[in-house]
Amino acid sequence: MDGLLVDSEPVWTVAETELAHRLGSEWTPAIKDSVIGKSLPIAIPIILRLLDAEDADPEETSAWLLNRMVELFSAALPLRPGALRLLDALAGEGVPLGLVSSSYRVLVDAALAELGPERFAVTVAGDEVRHPKPHPEPYLTAAARLGHPPELCVVLEDSPSGIASAEAAGCCVVAVPDHVAIEPAPTREVVASLADVDVGWLLALPATLSRAG
Repeated sequence: MDGLLVDSEPVWTVAETELAHRLGSEWTPAIKDSVIGKSLPIAIPIILRLLDAEDADPEETSAWLLNRMVELFSAALPLRPGALRLLDALAGEGVPLGLVSSSYRVLVDAALAELGPERFAVTVAGDEVRHPKPHPEPYLTAAARLGHPPELCVVLEDSPSGIASAEAAGCCVVAVPDHVAIEPAPTREVVASLADVDVGWLLALPATLSRAG
């Protein structure tokens, strides 16, 4: 969701920069790269360590960041190029869609208000699984709810953490890098934008990548 369907990473950066200032430090691109795609329970300890603020309470820090993100999401949340066109084209082919995010349910629902909740048969939020990305549980959960084996599911992801989760679950992946460079692999294609994704090509990927692997 974040950085793939909705252009929320700049919004996260606003909140993260404000958080760093509250803690008497500065937010940097290197810190951003270290936590992008990770759930808050994983990201917050990393953030506090890299900001030299390990004396701050992780739960209070997480709550502040989450509340600030809800405010920012409600104000403005632009979509990524090609996002709605691709979702609608897949729906037109009868493809069931799942949304799998590291963000908490409250933020997923705020984004769905822009994306249209009716476009997704299944949504899985970061606070609804025991083991968030990069663990395979989020994508295994979504595949099970969709009623399809993971090896027949194609995952579109922008972050290394999300890609690791999807590949560990056994899915093939289309990476759409946002902030971090991602290389092709036997079970992974890389494209520059969702606007470049052809539906026919996407639907053929499980068989294509399976043969390549």
